[in-house]
Amino acid sequence: MKKRDVIKHFGGVLATAKALGISHVAVSRWGEEIPQGRAYQIQVITKGKLKASPNFEQQSS
Repeated sequence: MKKRDVIKHFGGVLATAKALGISHVAVSRWGEEIPQGRAYQIQVITKGKLKASPNFEQQSS
């Protein structure tokens, strides 16, 4: 799940943060790909309009 798609869906960083119950700073710190746990949360909140990628593997930095 791409960060830009999530932010577009919710209408901005602040709206995304509010929908997820997290700070806007946390949203801003996401990389291009949404962290897997958040991606599943977003999938549930959006009733499947945005889907988590089950094969996504986070790369260590």
